Parts: sequence; structure tokens; C-alpha cells
Amino acid sequence: MIHVRFEGRSFDFIETQIGVVASMTDAQVVEQLAHHFDVAQSRFTAYVVDRTPTGDVIIRPEAVYG
Repeated sequence: MIHVRFEGRSFDFIETQIGVVASMTDAQVVEQLAHHFDVAQSRFTAYVVDRTPTGDVIIRPEAVYG
């Protein structure tokens, strides 16, 4: 499962929906997302790619506290 938080909205995808495979690097995952959302890859510059032990991938804006 790929969970994306983008522009204030949450999206859930099955890997095959957006062409992501487990062996991809974080940069490749972000590239696929940019392609899927039809936006420049630079829109994801401040995003974090988290991989859970169960294999899920979470792409979200970097959290800033304080």
C-alpha cells in the first residue's frame, strides 16, 4: 500500500496503480508520484518517504515542530 499526503489530501494506492515496486529508491518513488499527479518532481522536495516493516510506503510532507 502506498499512502500519500499531498496538498492537504490523503491518497491510498496499490503499488501497481502508480507503477511502484518495492526495490525502487525513494527518488524513484517520488518520480512516479510526480508523474501520477502530473506535477513537477520538485513539488515533492520537502517530502519524506517512510517505509514500514510491513512493506507499506508513506509519502508525506516533512514535519516541522516548534
